[in-house]
This record gives sequence, C-alpha cells and structure tokens, in this order.
Amino acid sequence: MSRCTKLIDVGRRQFLQRGSVAAAGLAAGAAVLPAGQARAAPANAQIDYPSGKLANVADLKVNEPMDIEYPDANSPGALIKLGQAVEGGSGPDGDIVAFSTLCPHKGWNLAYNPEDSTFNCPGHFSRFDVEAGGQQVWGHATQNLPQFTLRVDEKGDIYAEGASDLIFGRPSNVL
Repeated sequence: MSRCTKLIDVGRRQFLQRGSVAAAGLAAGAAVLPAGQARAAPANAQIDYPSGKLANVADLKVNEPMDIEYPDANSPGALIKLGQAVEGGSGPDGDIVAFSTLCPHKGWNLAYNPEDSTFNCPGHFSRFDVEAGGQQVWGHATQNLPQFTLRVDEKGDIYAEGASDLIFGRPSNVL
C-alpha cells in the first residue's frame, strides 16, 4: 500500500533520532545569518507605565549614559545618546535609548561598556547589546533587557512612557 503504511513501521526511537537531526540542521542554518541581520525583534508586549520626564536632549553626551529612575525611584536605568540612529531610537537623530539597569536574571546592577555599547552584569556575566534593543548576547539571563519607550517633545525634553519587558523584581506590571 503506499506511504501511509510505511509510516507505521517507523518506531519511536527512529522518529526521535531523525527529528533531532532535523532540528539540529535548522538551528545550524539559523546560526549563520549574515552580520547586521541579527537585530532584536520588537517586544511582544508593551508595558505601560505613567509618563515621566527623564532629561533634555541637550543634557546628553554621545556614548555617556545618564543615570535615571523609571518608572519609580526603585527602578534604576540609563539614558544613552549613541551617536548613530538605531532601531527603537528616539530624538532628532534617532539615537537616544533608555534601559533598565537591573539584570533580568538576578537583578544585579549592570555596568555600561562604551567600547561595544553593551550593558554587562558582574554577577553571572550576561551581556546586552544597546544598539540592538537590549538583546541578550551572552550569559545566564533568559530575557532581553527592558527598553523604555521614549518620546521627545519640541523643546527636546525626553519622556519615558513604558517598557518593552517586565522590570526585574516586579511581580506584575502594576505600580
């Protein structure tokens, strides 16, 4: 009879072995994407927090993070002017971004490395690419760094109006 009866002859072990080989092939193919195509996908959900003024564009220096607190005093973050437009960037040049500086893995305070535009965790060595929307590039964290949604008004004042992910230590999205 045709193809359908032959499928019955395939045992569980053969099915699992062949399936794992196929999955490994797909994973290897995804790992060799050309440089520049590995950009962070937009966040699945926007977490709305109350709007809060962070600074003015004139207060920022290229590649020097400014400490901020958003959405409240218990949530440290950083506002950075990168000097080149990036996806998710705000301001006249599309180069201003802001992130929580609490590692999403265990809540350690992150340190900014201006040489490669990453936030780095001293606890378990997770690294997050600021130019790629806070995408995790190394370490134990299981999610990307929460990026704050920014709005810049006509006077150059910068406001945060939400986050891409849940900030570490918050059991819900409610303040």
